Amino acid sequence: MSDEDITLTAGDAEVTVQPGNGGRVGGLRIGGVELLRQGERFGCFPMVPWCGRTRDGRFLDGAEVRQLPLNAPPHAIHGTVRDRAWRTARTSTDEAVLTCELVEPWPHPGLVTQVVALTEDALTLTMSVETYQSSFPAQIGWHPWFNRNLGGQDVTLDFDPAWQEERGDDHLPTGNRLDPKPGPWDDCFGMPGGVEATLTWPGQLELKVTSGEEWVVVYDEQQEAVCVEPQTGPPNGLNTLPHLVTPLEPLEATTTWSWRRL
Repeated sequence: MSDEDITLTAGDAEVTVQPGNGGRVGGLRIGGVELLRQGERFGCFPMVPWCGRTRDGRFLDGAEVRQLPLNAPPHAIHGTVRDRAWRTARTSTDEAVLTCELVEPWPHPGLVTQVVALTEDALTLTMSVETYQSSFPAQIGWHPWFNRNLGGQDVTLDFDPAWQEERGDDHLPTGNRLDPKPGPWDDCFGMPGGVEATLTWPGQLELKVTSGEEWVVVYDEQQEAVCVEPQTGPPNGLNTLPHLVTPLEPLEATTTWSWRRL
């Protein structure tokens, strides 16, 4: 199937999926109101096979040190698939299944699958990484850009993390854990019971971001948007908390955005 944009609908919710632009969700409209920041680099893109920054673009792969392109010097950021065209495996009115092969510059062959499923009051994203050959460390995450303002008051963000990862001058976690500090943030937080964050546009809409994963990066330093990014490990996690993908054990994660009108 082609990599043309796909429109999903359920009730008054409408989602645009963009296989040709990194497999991202390009838009989420509720009653005609767009919740995601628009633009080629925005929407909500999948972060695979790592999330956030990998220090100096290097990670330990078994006994070998691998070097990734430094697309956010001096680091490598957000994986390799957000700049590639994905393949549409199948679609229906309210669901799309996309796939993307892991190829160079990632050193191991693998397959990423993303399922985008829409209901009248929720959007669920599920992603998996699998290999049929050599095992490798990997991470999964999503990077949504929610519009700060929908035409009324600015959004508020409510979440209750157990800790905040201390951030070094290089924007990477130092390994120390802190009591959560007030924003603005470009920071990683731990939520061992699972990610749960509520974005509220007063008088308009409440949206909950949930995931069974225990890591979330919050980025709200830009005026236009607020990012709440569930992921399977912290930034630089290929080095500090790698998940090993093996032929018998793929890596899978899910996030759900559910909403209600106010």
